[in-house]
Amino acid sequence: MTAANIPSTFQTAALPAPVVAGQPLTALAPMQDVTGLAFMRVIAHYGAPDFFFTEFFRVHSQSRPEKHILRSIDENATGRPVFAQIIGGDARHITRTVIELLRHPIAGIDLNLGCPAPKVCKKNAGGGLLREPEKISEILAALRDAVPAPRLLTVKMRIGFEDTRHYDEILELINIHRVDMLAVHGRTVRELYRGAVHQDAIARAVSRVRRPVLANGDITTAGAAARALAQTGAAGVMIGRHAIRNPWIFRQCREHFAGAPRASVTLADVRGYIQRLHEATQNDATTDAPVPESAHVARMKKFLNFVGQSVDPEGAFLRDMRRAASAAALLAACDTHLLAGAAASRLFADEPYPGVIARPNCET
Repeated sequence: MTAANIPSTFQTAALPAPVVAGQPLTALAPMQDVTGLAFMRVIAHYGAPDFFFTEFFRVHSQSRPEKHILRSIDENATGRPVFAQIIGGDARHITRTVIELLRHPIAGIDLNLGCPAPKVCKKNAGGGLLREPEKISEILAALRDAVPAPRLLTVKMRIGFEDTRHYDEILELINIHRVDMLAVHGRTVRELYRGAVHQDAIARAVSRVRRPVLANGDITTAGAAARALAQTGAAGVMIGRHAIRNPWIFRQCREHFAGAPRASVTLADVRGYIQRLHEATQNDATTDAPVPESAHVARMKKFLNFVGQSVDPEGAFLRDMRRAASAAALLAACDTHLLAGAAASRLFADEPYPGVIARPNCET
C-alpha cells in the first residue's frame, strides 16, 4: 500500500477536542522523570495543554507497565487527554504492552522514535530505530492492528539518526500505517539539543503526512510557537523543557493565538511555582512514601536548572541553587533570588538568558 491509496476515511479520524476550538494544538512533550502525575498536576494549575503524554513505558521481554507512570493516567484529574508513550524494538512485546495499557483511560498510544539516550539507541529503540525503516514499519503495523478506534496511534520522532537519509521513507510509513498524529523534533539524534531546529524538515513532514503534525524543538515562548507554526504550517506545537522553565507557556500560547494580551510573570510568581512543585514532588510516585531529602533536593535541582535560565542573566541563581545540600538551603536560595528586595516584582524573562545553560553536556 502507498500513501496514494490510503482510504480517504483515514483523513477524518478525530483528535480529542482542544481547550479552545479552532486554535493550534498544544501538547506537553513526554520527558523521562519529569512528566509524571505530580508535574502534570502542577502544569494544569497554570494552564494545561490540549494533550499530555506520559513518560515512556519501557517495553522488553520481561517488562510490565511501570506503576508510577500508570498513576499519571489513572489518577489524572486535569481534564485533558493523556497519551501513553512506549519505547521498545520488539513488535510482539509492544503489542502485549499495548493490550495492558488499553485497560486504562488513555487517549491513545504514542511510539517513541526520538529518544537520543545512548543506552536506548544501543538497544535499537527510541531514536535508534530511525536507522531501520523496515523495523519501524513492522512495529507500526502491529500497533495499528492493536489500537482500536476511538483510541489513537501517534508517533514522536526526530528527523533522523546521524542524518536524514531515511526521513522521507519514514514519513511515508506514517501514512501507510495510518498514524493519527505525528510530532517531529526538528533535529537528528546526533544533534541532541544543539544548534538550530530544522524547521524546513518539519515543514516537509507537514506537506507529506496526511494527519496533523506538531512542531517540536526550541519552542521557548508563545511567540516562538507562532513563528514555528508560520514556518512549518504545523497543526500545533509540542513543548518540552521550556514548559519546565515556564509552566504558564500553554496559557500564554492560547492568549497569543487569540490576539489577547499575554499575562506577565514576576519572580514572585516563579517562587510560588517552585513551592508548588516542591510540595507536589515530596512523595514517591509509586508508594506515596516521603522521598529522602537528598533525593528530593536532587530532583528539584533538575527542574530548577531550567527555571534558572530566566531568573538572572549572570546565572547567579543557578550557581547558588546548585550548591544547596538541603531542602532548607535550596528554598533559601530561591527566596534570596526571587523574593528579596526588589526581586519579587522583577519580570521573569520570556526567553532563557544567553549563555545560561540548563544542561551544558546536551546543549553546548
